[in-house]
Amino acid sequence: METRPPIYGLLAEFTTPVDLIRAARAAREEGYVRMDAYSPYPSEELVEALGVRPSRLPVLVLLGGLVGCIGGYFMQYYAAAVSYPLNVGGKPLNSWPMFVPVTFELTILSAALTAVLGMLALNGLPRPHHPLFNVPTFDRATQDRFFLCIESRDPRFDLKQTRAFLARQNPTSLEEVPW
Repeated sequence: METRPPIYGLLAEFTTPVDLIRAARAAREEGYVRMDAYSPYPSEELVEALGVRPSRLPVLVLLGGLVGCIGGYFMQYYAAAVSYPLNVGGKPLNSWPMFVPVTFELTILSAALTAVLGMLALNGLPRPHHPLFNVPTFDRATQDRFFLCIESRDPRFDLKQTRAFLARQNPTSLEEVPW
C-alpha cells in the first residue's frame, strides 16, 4: 500500500500571468512533472508551459460511437433476419436502408454518453474536496491571482529543494498545502 506524503505540495502565488508562465516553464525544465497551474482565465501559453498532453477523450468518443453504430445495426439485423423474419412485400430480410435511422441515433447516443462519462472519469470527478481548498489565499485564483502547485508525489520533489526553486521564481507567497 502506498503511503501518503506528509503534505500535498507547495503552492506559489503570482500576480501576473507572465510570471506564472515563466515559473511553469522553469519548473518543467527543472524536471518537475506533477504540477498544476491555476488562473482566473484560460491561457494557451500556460498549457504549453505545463506540457499538458492531448486528451484521450476523442478516441474514447470514437470507440463509443463505433460500439453504438455496430450494436444498433446488428440489433436490428438480428430482430429482422434471425429472430423474427417477416417477408413484407418481397423485400430482403437484411434491408440496410431501413436500419440507418436507428443505427445513426444509437451512434450519437453512445458517443454522447461516452463523452460525458469519459470526461468525468478522466477529470477525476466528482471530487467534492481538493487539498488546495485548505489554503486560505487560494480563493483568489478565480479573481486576480495565479498559482503554481508542485505536488509532493512528483519524483523530483524534495521539500527544501523545491521550496528554494519556487522562491527563486519570485512568488508573492509560497505555502505548504496540507492534506
